[in-house]
Amino acid sequence: MHRQPAVSTALLAALVLFAPSTGLAQVPTPQTQSAAPAPVAPQGTPDPALSAGQIQRWFEAYTVLQAQDALRLSEAQYGRFVTRLKSLQEARRRHQQARNQILADLRKLTNPQATPAAGDEAQIADRLKALRDEDDRGALDLKKSYDALDETLDLRQQARFRVFEERMEQQKLELLMRARQNARNARGRGRT
Repeated sequence: MHRQPAVSTALLAALVLFAPSTGLAQVPTPQTQSAAPAPVAPQGTPDPALSAGQIQRWFEAYTVLQAQDALRLSEAQYGRFVTRLKSLQEARRRHQQARNQILADLRKLTNPQATPAAGDEAQIADRLKALRDEDDRGALDLKKSYDALDETLDLRQQARFRVFEERMEQQKLELLMRARQNARNARGRGRT
């Protein structure tokens, strides 16, 4: 059976090493949908800044590669699984971006330092409704994506996938925490 090449934790370590020069201490919300990773800077040139969106896409690609072994996917399953996993990831990303935008609007409208303007109450009510609608829409999209993905897996693989997803999310959080710590350490060394 042909296996996709496994990406080791070296990819994760490389992302952590880039963190000091990329400003990961303030992880912004993803703003782009481009699937292409940022170009790697040639030796001796400054590293391009990595956005949180780029790190997210790289981690998603890493997840896709790790899934084949973790779930023990057959070659016949792999293609359909990857397509549906990418759809699930895209649905999550879309929902999170829409949600982040609505929350940014609410943050601006409810800023305690700002003087309330006429019509703010109506705008706040509108944004709260938009948030509820987005959460409902996001939940439905995720359910559909999970249902489609589950169609490619047997029962044990479905259970393994849920455990695998949780483990990958934990690794991503640990990576981001280390990246932030590395950025803080680098800024601290730069001051001395």
